[in-house]
Amino acid sequence: MVPLSPSLLPSLAAAVLYVAATLYQGTRLAKGAKADKRLLVGLGVVALLAHAASLYTHLMTPVGLGLDFFSAASLIAASVIALTLLACYRIPVENLLVLLFPLGMLTVLLAHFTPTGTVQVIDEEPGILAHILLSILAYGMFTIAVFQALLVLLQDHQLKNKHPSGLIKNFPPLQTMESLLFGFLWAGWTLLSLSLISGWLFVENLFAQHLVHKTLLACLAWVVFSVLLWGRNRLGWRGHKAIRWTLAGFCLLMLAYFGSKLVREYILHI
Repeated sequence: MVPLSPSLLPSLAAAVLYVAATLYQGTRLAKGAKADKRLLVGLGVVALLAHAASLYTHLMTPVGLGLDFFSAASLIAASVIALTLLACYRIPVENLLVLLFPLGMLTVLLAHFTPTGTVQVIDEEPGILAHILLSILAYGMFTIAVFQALLVLLQDHQLKNKHPSGLIKNFPPLQTMESLLFGFLWAGWTLLSLSLISGWLFVENLFAQHLVHKTLLACLAWVVFSVLLWGRNRLGWRGHKAIRWTLAGFCLLMLAYFGSKLVREYILHI
């Protein structure tokens, strides 16, 4: 008998719990009612713990941190969900979970069942690990901002057409939703700034052949988000313009990390 992978049970448990939480919240929202916040967060926390256990078996190797493409995606998804669950205790962002839980389910299953590419093992000094952690947190925060931007877009569209769905009826006012969006953007911009600074301090050559595209795209994304936040502060940018800039910056970040990683691991095999 072939031995079971140690990550199989926690991966399946996390996926099932994410699906259960999504169905519960989605059903309640479709009926125009709010999900019980304590139950929803409780399900999310248990799912996240199973997700973390699955990640541990994928990431921790005898020679260092094995951060392949899908494990990195799963790690970022777990970080996004963890940040959102923590934020739920202070601000009304639980509606984001109906989008984030399926993301967690998808990435935890892909990390387990998809063949790995050329795995990069990371056994570095604390400064490099801090740079990686800040980068993951920045991606996570901007991911939350993008989902928030999509919800703002949906809310604005339905309010203009005067046909709010059950989901939209449970949202905070549009002005509050936009304020939350820019709160996430400021937090993401700060983390991205710290990530870039730590990269300059601790990475030996940010413009080495395997890093140059990632570095340039990340810097360009930083510029895009900086212009967006300046436009919000000085010119009062909001609505569709703010959402377009948010999506543009996020696409650059995803190309910087996942685009280069996908090409290196599955096409170039380096």
